[in-house]
Amino acid sequence: MNTKPVTLAQFGCGYWGPNLLRNFSTVPGCAVKYLADPSAERRAFVQKSFPATQAVADWQTVLADPSVDGVVVATPAGTHFALAEAALRAGKHVFVEKPLATTVQEVDALVTEARTWQRTLMVGHTFLYNSAVRYVKNLIDRGELGEIRYIYSQRLNLGRIRSDIDALWNFAPHDISIIQYWLGDPTPSQVLRSGMAYMQDGIDDVVFLNLVYPSKVMANIHVSWLDPQKVRKMIVVGSRKMVVYDDVADDKIAIYDKGIDRRAVLGENMDYDKPQPEFAYRSGDILLPQVSFKEPLRVEAEHFVDCLRTGREPITGGAHARTVVDILERAGRGTANHI
Repeated sequence: MNTKPVTLAQFGCGYWGPNLLRNFSTVPGCAVKYLADPSAERRAFVQKSFPATQAVADWQTVLADPSVDGVVVATPAGTHFALAEAALRAGKHVFVEKPLATTVQEVDALVTEARTWQRTLMVGHTFLYNSAVRYVKNLIDRGELGEIRYIYSQRLNLGRIRSDIDALWNFAPHDISIIQYWLGDPTPSQVLRSGMAYMQDGIDDVVFLNLVYPSKVMANIHVSWLDPQKVRKMIVVGSRKMVVYDDVADDKIAIYDKGIDRRAVLGENMDYDKPQPEFAYRSGDILLPQVSFKEPLRVEAEHFVDCLRTGREPITGGAHARTVVDILERAGRGTANHI
């Protein structure tokens, strides 16, 4: 196993930044040397909570330090591209909190930079490192659910309204990345968004996103920060079985042996030609499998460090990030778009 020491720097320590800093700081053989943030208050927090990390205001000084192998970008989405591009051009490996960028053009530019400098580029789609999400992926790949017919998800809560991005760009990257992972990263043939802004002009608080894939799989994503309940649920309906993934429940996975099958009926001419089809309804057991759990963010941090050391392509590398941003960008136009 490659245990080469890794030195990182992190840009930003806002809402999600402390979680990233905590996990990267505890990966074996990895140290976070700098935390760059323009806020004196956030720098003081870092110096108190993470004394082994030096808090600085100037991120450009960090990039000039040759001892820094990689950079973790945990700043507002609109700054991701510029910071990631600067870090790659400085010869650093780069991890970017989701989304990787705000346009496909920007994603392509970052992928090109990473390839040019032979550096690891990874985006923080944390749920792909969640053992329950991976369990469902295994069910789908083994054919346990049969042909996938449709998927729908809800990511809802009350509060933490943002002004830099809307509810779709804040929440839906999680669900889109999971759906793309489960289905093997296909490109949807249709993307249709319906949303509404109630609290701030031009920033949708609730969005319904509908995706249709060439394989006839449909997906519906409902996101909102104006909902009375915290919901983190996804349901996959297959031709053989159905599965519910509920991230806030004690039982994360529930597999339903339920379905409806078309039943062949013998017709008058001794063949199966009855004009009106009949259906058989199945309602079998409900399985609640035990899924071992390890903090997904820790798994994600370890994966980035491993890819940095070995040169492996991350699971959530540029190719996966591109499909997610492509869907978000197409949805941002607010109309159905066909390939």
